[in-house]
Amino acid sequence: MRCPFCHQDNDKVVDTRTSDDGFVVRRRRTCCACGKRFTTYERVETTQIRVIKRNGQRVPYDRQKLQQGLERACWKRSISDTQISTLIARVESDIDSMFETEVESQFIGERVMQYLRELDQVAFVRFASVYRHFQDANDFTQELTEMLEDPDDVLFTLKSFRNPPKLRFPKANKGKKT
Repeated sequence: MRCPFCHQDNDKVVDTRTSDDGFVVRRRRTCCACGKRFTTYERVETTQIRVIKRNGQRVPYDRQKLQQGLERACWKRSISDTQISTLIARVESDIDSMFETEVESQFIGERVMQYLRELDQVAFVRFASVYRHFQDANDFTQELTEMLEDPDDVLFTLKSFRNPPKLRFPKANKGKKT
């Protein structure tokens, strides 16, 4: 492996770990020439899956494109990069187990929304708004209504209202001058 800093082809592996439920091997390396550390990832190379888009066009599956869409949906939410990577690995595992060479983009989008809904409802609505081409507030309202009709979501919502946080206000200084 070439060092990304000095471009020498002489390094040693310092640490090896698996991630993404065992689908990826992460290796921490040290360059023997410059001494800097860098990380590499190894994934199993599978046959290139092609995605059939809504307009019928066939394009190669691009993990990076899916990751960017999820990062936008999860922006400023308490979702880690590891959780996003795990979600992508679950979707890719579903694709690999159900399809051989081609998959429809609708399958990928629906699968992502299924897993994202379990992970974070706000990120789910953000992703759905782009994926389903929401045009106005009525589209958001309809999606939220469907989400709240799910008994598990209603229980989650009710639990959050049972124990609302207590608000604390500073005591007023009545008649005292500082």
